[in-house]
Amino acid sequence: MAIGLSIVGSSQSLLPLLHRPGSISFLCRPVHRRFPVYRSKKRREKSLTICVILEERELSGVQTESSTTSTSGENDVININVTQLLSSENDDGRQIAATRLSEKLARKKSERFTYLIAAVMSSLGITSMAIMAVYYRFYWQMEGGEVPVTEMLGTFALSVGAAVGMEFWARWAHKALWHASLWHMHESHHKPREGPFELNDVFAIINAVPAIALLNFGFFHKGLVPGLCFGAGLGITVFGIAYMFVHDGLVHKRFPVGPIADVPYFRRVASAHKLHHSDKFEGVPYGLFLGPKELEEVGGLEELEKEINRRIKSSKGS
Repeated sequence: MAIGLSIVGSSQSLLPLLHRPGSISFLCRPVHRRFPVYRSKKRREKSLTICVILEERELSGVQTESSTTSTSGENDVININVTQLLSSENDDGRQIAATRLSEKLARKKSERFTYLIAAVMSSLGITSMAIMAVYYRFYWQMEGGEVPVTEMLGTFALSVGAAVGMEFWARWAHKALWHASLWHMHESHHKPREGPFELNDVFAIINAVPAIALLNFGFFHKGLVPGLCFGAGLGITVFGIAYMFVHDGLVHKRFPVGPIADVPYFRRVASAHKLHHSDKFEGVPYGLFLGPKELEEVGGLEELEKEINRRIKSSKGS
C-alpha cells in the first residue's frame, strides 16, 4: 500500500515504473502528455491501481517462492538434525541393551554354577551315604553267618516300589496341594526365577524329612519291618535325585545335565512338563516321569510332538 500512495502522489514517479524493463506496464494504456492533468486524474488513478496491484502480485509471487525455498531448506536442516538425533539415541539404546544382556547372561551363568555345585554335592553326598548304609546294614546283619534273604528282598522291593509310588504321590500333591492351598509357595516355580533358588525348593526338603527318618530307623534296627522302612527311605532318595536331574536340570536348565538331554524318553518327559507350564491342558500333566502318559489320556500327543520337535531344533541351534 505504501507503493500505491507514492505513485498516486506524483506523476513523475510513475515513469520509471511504467518503462522499467521486465515490468508489466504493457498491460496498461500509455499516458499521453496532451491530456491535462486534471482531466486524466481519474484515469491515472484507475490505471495506477491496476498496475500497482499486478506488480504487487508479481512481487508477492517472488516473495512466496523465495520463502518456500527458504522454508524447504530449513525443513531439510531440521530433518537432518532429527535423523542424527534419532541415530544417536538408537546407538545409546543398543549399547544399554547390550550391557543389560551381558549382565543378565553373567548373572544366569553364576546362578547355574551355584545350583550345579549344590546339586552335585547333595547328589554325591546322598548317593554315597545310601550306598554305605546299604552295605553296612547287611554286613552288620550277616555277622552271625545267617543271610536275611527275606529282609533283603523286602528292602530292594520296597526301594523300587517307593520310587514308583513317589511319582503318583508327586502327581497328586502337585494338583491337590501345590496348585491349591500351597500355591503361594509353588507360584515361585511358575514365575521367572530371580537368583539360584526359589521358594518352591522347600518341597524338596519337606520330602527329604520322611526319607531320612525311614533310613535312620531301618539302619539301626534289625528285622523285616526295619528292612522295609530302610527300603522305602532308599526309594524316596533315589526318586528325589532323579527328579532333580530331570526336572531342575533337563527341563528348567538350572544346571547342565550332559548326555541325559539326548535320551529320547527323557526328552519326552521334559517336553511334557513344558506343556504343564503352558496351561494348554488345564495343568496336565501334573506328574513328571509319567507325564507323556497323562497327555495321552487328554489327547495331547500332537502338542507333545510339536514341543519335542521344538526342543530338538532349539538344541541344534544352540
